[in-house]
Amino acid sequence: MQQFTGAASGRAASRAQPRATRRRGSTAGWWYVQAAICADSVAVALTATAVFVAIGEARPVRQALVITALWVLMGVVRRRYTPWSWDEGAPVGPVVRDWLVLLGVLAALHAASGLGSAPPAALAVLCPSLVATVACRKAIHFRLLAVRRRARALRRVLVIGEATAVDAVVGRLAERTDHGYVTVGACVVGEGDPQSGVRVCARLRADEPAGPGEDAVSVGESAEALGADMIFVAADRHMSGDRLRRLSWAMHDQGRPLMVLPGVVEVARHRIRLGSAAGLTLLHIAPPSRSGLPTLVKAVTDQVGALVLLVALAPLFVVLALAVRLNSPGPVLYRQTRVGRDNRHFPMWKFRTMVVDADRMKTELAPANEHDGPMFKLRQDPRVTSVGRFLRRHSLDELPQLVNVLLGHMSLVGPRPPLPEEVARYDRVEMRRLSVKPGLTGLWQVSGRSDLSWHETVSLDLRYVDNWSWTWDMAVMARTVRAVLDGRGAY
Repeated sequence: MQQFTGAASGRAASRAQPRATRRRGSTAGWWYVQAAICADSVAVALTATAVFVAIGEARPVRQALVITALWVLMGVVRRRYTPWSWDEGAPVGPVVRDWLVLLGVLAALHAASGLGSAPPAALAVLCPSLVATVACRKAIHFRLLAVRRRARALRRVLVIGEATAVDAVVGRLAERTDHGYVTVGACVVGEGDPQSGVRVCARLRADEPAGPGEDAVSVGESAEALGADMIFVAADRHMSGDRLRRLSWAMHDQGRPLMVLPGVVEVARHRIRLGSAAGLTLLHIAPPSRSGLPTLVKAVTDQVGALVLLVALAPLFVVLALAVRLNSPGPVLYRQTRVGRDNRHFPMWKFRTMVVDADRMKTELAPANEHDGPMFKLRQDPRVTSVGRFLRRHSLDELPQLVNVLLGHMSLVGPRPPLPEEVARYDRVEMRRLSVKPGLTGLWQVSGRSDLSWHETVSLDLRYVDNWSWTWDMAVMARTVRAVLDGRGAY
């Protein structure tokens, strides 16, 4: 936990605010909820009115307002505008499901009473409305992320748990800025001392407290002193069962939300389902998708996408091939053995970016490796040609791998395809990266590439392997465009 000390304490200290401004800071994040409702209303109303007018529907404004009201009402009922829904990145899936439900509601209203538009007209209206809504929510989410990086629109959290559990929570929150929480203090259970530098406001007994309200008094006073908006409880053998239940009663009476951390990490919300039995709360974690309809859709997307891109980019392939050939002697394409799903080897192609016999020079350059993991990376690799440096910066050398995607060796989105000698050094955790097909692009490519440490690289890949979805793939592909233009971490 020592690794979290500087980051965690620095993050908490930089976000500490005077007491007079704490309440304003705790409610500042609600602007994006209001913005989302307004954006949805305007987007749906304008697009619906425009389409109704274009198809000659009677009373276009009136019908558009009805659809807009139903859409916003559905979002409120299904809790699409709650603050925690934005912590998931404004996913497209829930919006599409709401859109399908709204389409069914409009069809039912038309069939039952003649109200609303006929299904074809409703479909024509809702298609552009769906696109407009998704675009608005993504724009608001990107804006929210930028605001959070400036330590605004954050909820102040008081963490309860044993010292090691507090360190783990503080470290996780300090590592990333794509969430809306900042740790302002902790109530430590037992005698241990946190190593993360977080402020310890109170200590709770490791055994059963002397009175039913002892925990509530200590936690309540700490939360009040720090201006905490919510309580995180790292559940363990000391803080569970009736004790946790009584604490939740007290916090709810004080108007402070309480969230229990079960200890699982890097599990997407779509894989979690809550249940209960005999008063016990059950947390069911669905296994990662490895078969069925999701994988079929991914495979079809890979094949169609690769074919379309190969045809569309054919002129660019010719230009790049000529540039490589004229820049340095040697073949245009470089063939290299890589490791794919289930440890199967396959030949991977890319435009040659190095001098001929560059592989033989790797042994001499090995002591200068700037990467901390099995990968070999040099910022100023002497083997890279001038054209190759440009191709690498903008990932143009990877385009021939579209053929690998078409042949089924790779996917459009997935972990980076490793070399056999890298895989030989993997441990059991790192071998899990080979549970899915490697990708032409992925979280590694859009999150910093070679600038990332090996630990960060593995964490990103495992997060994708366990939680991938088709909509997430589309989001990664959209981010790839910006990463290619930016060129950060590519060398």
